Amino acid sequence: MTLKIGTCVLAFACLVGVTCRAHAQSTEAQQLMDATNEDRAQHGLEPLRWDPALARAAQAHADQMVRHGELSHQYPGEPALVERAGRGGADFSTVAENIAVAASPQAVEAEWMHSPPHRHNILDPQLTTIGIGLVRQGDNLWAVEDFSAAVAQMDSTQIERKIEQLVAERGIRSVSASSAARQTCAMDHGFAGQRPTFVMRWEGSDLNRLPDVLDEKIGTGRYHAASVGACSSGNSGEGLTTYRLAVLLF
Repeated sequence: MTLKIGTCVLAFACLVGVTCRAHAQSTEAQQLMDATNEDRAQHGLEPLRWDPALARAAQAHADQMVRHGELSHQYPGEPALVERAGRGGADFSTVAENIAVAASPQAVEAEWMHSPPHRHNILDPQLTTIGIGLVRQGDNLWAVEDFSAAVAQMDSTQIERKIEQLVAERGIRSVSASSAARQTCAMDHGFAGQRPTFVMRWEGSDLNRLPDVLDEKIGTGRYHAASVGACSSGNSGEGLTTYRLAVLLF
C-alpha cells in the first residue's frame, strides 16, 4: 500500500486511525505556525524556526490540558516549562509559552494577539524557535505554543574561538586560549599560571558580545595580550544552556 507525503489514504485510515489524526494535527500545527509568523512579519520580525524538541514538550502539555479539562501552564506533578522543554531535548537561554482552546488555528492566534502577555511572546524579537502541540476534541482545539531563544551546543574549543575573535576585534594584539585560562575559569577566585593584570569570569548564553566590564577594560588600551578559557557551566543537557568563561588580560 502506498502513502503519499501530506495525504491520508482512507482505506489505510480505517485500519490505523492514529495516522490520519496525526496528519490532521500536523496540518493545523502548520496553520498555526504560519499565522504566528505572519503576525511577526507584519511587525518586521524574523520568522520562528520549528524545533522538534519544543514540539514534543508542547504536545505533552497539550495532552495534559485535555486530561485535566482546563487551561494551565503547570498541573500538579508536572515539571515546570523550563524542565519539560529541557527534557524534550531543547537547548535555550529563554523559554515562553502560550496556551489556548478555540475552534481553529486562526481563532487561537486571534485570541493570543488580543491578549498582551501572549502577544508579547509572539512578537518577542529575542525568541527564535517554536514548537506546537495540539489536541482536537470535537469543536475545540487545545493548543500549546512553546517558544525559545535557541542556544547552539558547542565544544570548549568552539566557544573559546568565538570569544578570542571578539577580544581580537577590540585591538588586543595577542589573543589565545590556554590551559591556565581554562583552570582559572573553573576556579571561584584567584588565577592559574602567570599573574594577569585583570581577570574576568562570567557565565552567560550570548557569545556575540563581551561583558560590559571586560569591554571597558579592553577599551582603556592598557592591555596587549589576552588568554581565553572555557569550562563546564554544569548545566549541559538540561535545556537552560549557559557558557562559563574566563579572560585573562596582560
